[in-house]
Amino acid sequence: MTQQAAWWQKYGTLAQMAQATVALLGFVAILLQINEIRTSNRASSARSAFLGYTDLAFQNPKFAQPDYEAIKAAGREERSQYESFVSYFLYACEETFAAFSDKREWQASCDYDLKPHLPFLCEKNQAQPAYLATYGADTQQWVKTSLKTASVAPPDCKLGKT
Repeated sequence: MTQQAAWWQKYGTLAQMAQATVALLGFVAILLQINEIRTSNRASSARSAFLGYTDLAFQNPKFAQPDYEAIKAAGREERSQYESFVSYFLYACEETFAAFSDKREWQASCDYDLKPHLPFLCEKNQAQPAYLATYGADTQQWVKTSLKTASVAPPDCKLGKT
């Protein structure tokens, strides 16, 4: 003898499946929202870092467009300030590359600002290879490619007139 399920048992099962589907959709929506918040925060952080670098460059034009030989001759304090300036610049670019990998203008801006610092980075990398290792692999590769493209290489590490 077969028993036929009561209508509430049949539709109760459908209601439970619908409830589980709605809960799953809600969970997916939350994950998407978290990802969007993370992306937005990263972009905001990158903009802040680059704005900080731009402000620092405005306040220190001698470091933004350096005469590296004069900086080396000036003494330990000025060399240390310049190294910190370049470190902040590399950090700001690293953040913008990560946040805006699909926007070429950020890369172009960093490429433009990197060129006058290549002699310093060449000498620093020659004397202390661990310096560049403090940055991500993409930033290390960017600096090394830029050094090669500009023909800045040891032992003289001079920036050519390209």
